Amino acid sequence: MKYPPIFQVAASDPGVTDLLGTNPTRLYLFGLAPEKPAGTYCVWQVVNGAPESFLAGRPDAEAYGLQLDVYASTAAAARGAGHAIEYAIELSATITSYNGETKDAETGLYRYSFDVDWIVRR
Repeated sequence: MKYPPIFQVAASDPGVTDLLGTNPTRLYLFGLAPEKPAGTYCVWQVVNGAPESFLAGRPDAEAYGLQLDVYASTAAAARGAGHAIEYAIELSATITSYNGETKDAETGLYRYSFDVDWIVRR
């Protein structure tokens, strides 16, 4: 199984690194973000997926559905980073839905969320 290269694609785009930084780029796999990340950051996770189906032979690709959640101190910053990530990955993946925006009561951070479909060749 080969996972979508979302970090590699997004972190190679200057629009993303301008907003999420470098060393580290604050784009984290779920559960791996620091407890209190400094600045705007994004977490992502695989929410569904399946290998392509063939009548004969082994599948040569897998389709994944990802959820991305961007957090920032302002709504504008969360939206801006979300749009930068979308722009960076849209030639490799498909944005499939926007999941709304919220403000986390505990942290006070704004959240911009969207889903992506990504086909990965084995």
